[in-house]
Amino acid sequence: MHDRLSGILTEDENGFHFKYDLTYLELKDAEPISLTLPLEEKEFESKVMFPFFDGLIPEGWLLDIAQKNWKLDPRDRMEILLKTCQDCIGAVAIEEI
Repeated sequence: MHDRLSGILTEDENGFHFKYDLTYLELKDAEPISLTLPLEEKEFESKVMFPFFDGLIPEGWLLDIAQKNWKLDPRDRMEILLKTCQDCIGAVAIEEI
């Protein structure tokens, strides 16, 4: 968020997990990436992609182009997010680590 590591999103067999970076939480000007993911030390868990992150993924013809060019599985939301959201509109960027 704003070119600072704000947290880490992961996916495993239990679903999706998001945890804010502790250094980010200590910043005076830290702000939540979404109202649905408030600033907390606890890990957020979801069986499906968090709506905030899912909303960053392009739709329609732009998504079709991305899926064809990068040969992305349309059911793999994490892969689509990683490939298409490195330079999103707004304050958040998604980077693979």
